[in-house]
This record gives sequence, structure tokens and C-alpha cells, in this order.
Amino acid sequence: MKKTFALAAIVALMSAPVFAANAEGGFSGPGAPTSAQQQTGGFSGPNSSVTTVDAAKKMADDANVTLRGNIIQQTSHDDYTFKDSTGTISVEIDHKRWNGLNITPKDVVEIQGEVDQDKHGVDIDVKQIKKVSQ
Repeated sequence: MKKTFALAAIVALMSAPVFAANAEGGFSGPGAPTSAQQQTGGFSGPNSSVTTVDAAKKMADDANVTLRGNIIQQTSHDDYTFKDSTGTISVEIDHKRWNGLNITPKDVVEIQGEVDQDKHGVDIDVKQIKKVSQ
């Protein structure tokens, strides 16, 4: 009986941080789901210079980029349309990258990620996103 209780206590203690680690956040705008998803994590690393959407579309596959602009629409589960003064590009933002942020089309954001070129075109695989003030 004592072993069963001890095992149950250990399992409960080990699973508690998993539930506590999640924070609410995500995109609020056209195409967004009505319920918020659980968010965690984020990329921490050196900040490369900010580039434009037009320049990112011409970069090599897997090139690191930093873009500043607005997420204007959610197009599918993890796919969004990002816009700056030079154009638009599709960005993929995994739910864990939101890190508790709530973003609307009016918010200026800075995204860091990698260029992803394939037969369907060019998009950005986002590693970090943050709100910025202009």
C-alpha cells in the first residue's frame, strides 16, 4: 500500500510542471480559431539585422532572417500571412513559438526564422516572435 501511494505521489509531482509550463497566447484576427491554444517556449539567440519580405524571398534555403511587420491573417493551423512595406510572405508559426503573446493584425512584430524554399514557393519557418514598438 505504501509503495502504491509513493508511486502515485512521484507520478503526480513529475507531471505537475508539464501542466504549469503552458501559457495562453496566439494570433487574434482573420482566420484565427475562437479558442486559444496552449503556448510554450521560444528561440533565444543572436539578433540578425532586420531584412524585408522582398529580400527574404530571394535568399537561400535555410538562411536566417529577421522580419519586422504585421501578421495579417491566419491561413491554416500553423500558417499565417506576414506583411511589411515590401510585400507579403507565408510564415509557419508552431503553437509553442507564441510564448504567451496575443497578436492582432495591428501589432508590429519581429519574427526570427529560416527561409524555407521548396517546389511550392518560399515561406519562413518562425523560431521566435515578439511584439515591438515602432
